[in-house]
Amino acid sequence: MTTTVRKQAATGALTGLALGDALGYPTEFSDVPTILATCGPWRRTELPTPAIVTDDTQMTLALGRGLRSAMDRGVLGPENMAEAVRQEFIAWNRSPENNRAPGNTCIRACGLLERADRPWQEASQIHSKGCGANMRVAPLGLIPGLSDEQRAGAAQLQSALTHGHPTALAASDLTAHAVRLLAQGAEPTGLIGLLRSYALDNRSHYHHRWLGDLWTRAEDPTPEQFIARGWDECLAILDRLQRAVRTVSPETDPCLATGEGWIAEEALATGLLCFLLFVDEPVTALRRGACSSGDSDSIACLAGAFAGAYLGADAWPTEWADRVEYRGDLLALGALWDA
Repeated sequence: MTTTVRKQAATGALTGLALGDALGYPTEFSDVPTILATCGPWRRTELPTPAIVTDDTQMTLALGRGLRSAMDRGVLGPENMAEAVRQEFIAWNRSPENNRAPGNTCIRACGLLERADRPWQEASQIHSKGCGANMRVAPLGLIPGLSDEQRAGAAQLQSALTHGHPTALAASDLTAHAVRLLAQGAEPTGLIGLLRSYALDNRSHYHHRWLGDLWTRAEDPTPEQFIARGWDECLAILDRLQRAVRTVSPETDPCLATGEGWIAEEALATGLLCFLLFVDEPVTALRRGACSSGDSDSIACLAGAFAGAYLGADAWPTEWADRVEYRGDLLALGALWDA
């Protein structure tokens, strides 16, 4: 039995993701002074009652269900994945529970995905790199048995169904890779260097099999130049993150160092910053993400995915984990991938 199985990385990551989402939901769109005035000292923030989540968790579950359906039919590939996830995204978009201030890009793209007679690439919002691309990608870092090519291609494809900007694709790939590394026990102190190496190795690799002709919707002369644009923006934010980890005070709004998280690369970096500032204090990492001036639910959601992947299911207080919304769905996927 491996360490990853014992610590239940998938259950830990999905639970942490939802807890961060629920903790950050009430503070989204507020600045830090307002949050402190309303909620009190940030290190003592309590999980709301009820612990309601946002579209971040809903879309993570939609992606997870789509991937499970695709893999039930055989080896995960672009055709079966795109169709299964497309159906789940459409169902999410139609759901009456989709009332948690979802992103405009997701709503617009999911509406276009209903046109079954057209390729999914026509629904992709090619100029959008909102964090909706990578807030939901954690399942691809948690599913066992995928090859590197499957994980990277699928991470970019799930982004491209809604957010087609190359930075959205690269940030989604990096987020899934970070979750995978942490689930496998990579040391957080070396994580940024590992992510930087991964970005450099993949900088000019366009996943034709998974993305098809998506790149032609942009204005780049070649697919390699299209995807390099995204990796270059991710490399730049990783450099900012490296400096921030060394210099930022834990008492400071993390968005001041690595961005407010409304866009994909900033959500990745600021979520990682919260995790790396409090590697051994996962609940504090969520609280720091929730008490920030940016997209607090997505930042805390990503911090929770990273912390849970690294520390496992036991990272989270039982009294919190047991009452987060969609707990049964989160446990079902977590148990499947932890098995």
